[in-house]
Amino acid sequence: MMLWLAGTFIIAYTLGSIPFGLIWAKLLGYGDLRKVGSGNIGATNALRTGSKLLAGLTLLCDVSKGLAAVLLCRHYYGQEYAALAALFVVIGHIFPVWLQFKGGKGVATALGVFLALNWMIAASVCFLWLAVFAFARISSISSLVSIGYSSIIAYVVDNYLTALLCLCISTLIIFTHRNNIIRLMIGTEKSFKPNIARAS
Repeated sequence: MMLWLAGTFIIAYTLGSIPFGLIWAKLLGYGDLRKVGSGNIGATNALRTGSKLLAGLTLLCDVSKGLAAVLLCRHYYGQEYAALAALFVVIGHIFPVWLQFKGGKGVATALGVFLALNWMIAASVCFLWLAVFAFARISSISSLVSIGYSSIIAYVVDNYLTALLCLCISTLIIFTHRNNIIRLMIGTEKSFKPNIARAS
């Protein structure tokens, strides 16, 4: 049992901790993504470089590592450990050892986790994010609202255990957005404006 738990943690945390945004930014010639826009290593900040390719690759890889971690651990260790993998992969993304435990905010990785758990959760969260963003044009609001509702969605379309897992993940992601929440409260959170000067 301890070996399976250790294996789950190693697989999920290691996958989660891969900083795809930083890797792709350097490979495509955009330098250190932490020095762009908000300094975040996720897809939304990658889009602020003006590169849709960079943003798309970052989003795809961050979603994929959440999906892969859950599916791999489900295959090798069973459903119980897949739930732990869902939590560990998000933790790995947020607190990667390679970056002194200063990673991304976990939204895209969580979307991959939701896709592995139940595609209806992922689809609902994605739709809600897009709907809120279309109205507010602020990524943090879209993330907080859509991820915040994930546990309710999970309870409706799946079961209470999945809902509890989604609640744990959403709590982590709300924590990563604590500074955004403060800026939203005082009215200084910026709306999304990509840098079109270097669009590709």
